[in-house]
Amino acid sequence: MALRLGDEAPNFTAQTTEGEINFHEWIGDSWAVFFSHPADFTPVCTTELGTVAKYRDKFEARNVKTLALSVDPLDSHKSWISDINETQNTSVDYPIVADPDKSIATMYDMLHPNALTNLTVRSVFIIGPDKKIKLTLTYPASTGRNFDEIIRVIDSLQLTANHSVATPANWRDGDDVVVSPAIATEDIPERFPKGHTVIKSYLRTTPQPNK
Repeated sequence: MALRLGDEAPNFTAQTTEGEINFHEWIGDSWAVFFSHPADFTPVCTTELGTVAKYRDKFEARNVKTLALSVDPLDSHKSWISDINETQNTSVDYPIVADPDKSIATMYDMLHPNALTNLTVRSVFIIGPDKKIKLTLTYPASTGRNFDEIIRVIDSLQLTANHSVATPANWRDGDDVVVSPAIATEDIPERFPKGHTVIKSYLRTTPQPNK
């Protein structure tokens, strides 16, 4: 069955380019972005893994670890990293899981019957420190991911996990946010002392509370 938001991310032990990991132990108290690739030595994947390496500081600032997966074996991954570093002018220093028997890909429903059956689609799982799945994205093999969007989503997830707010369309870190409908309008000043705007009874905005 497909994994859903709020499900516990299935745990696994696997060999990676950074040694063996137990997924849940590896996450620890951090957030995690776990993302899959159709195959090693493919053009779009090469740009994606390079981009994640270049975004290291952005992920670290948000207490996020990154983990990639391809169904190719470990030796192939290590050779591919050399190509990624060369062509993307970076240094891949996060683990890539080897999954040649496709057991992890199957566990995470990364093999879609309407796509190529022997290759994983571009899946993304954002997982919280509680090991619960907070967000899933699935791209076709032909479309590279937008990691600026993934960073934006992480900002929203971390904000809304700690405050009774939601983020509106196209929100970016620092923009106004929406007050939870569970909070009565008369209670907003106490909860959100920076001020608020009532647009409709169900649509109230306030400055981002953690800024």
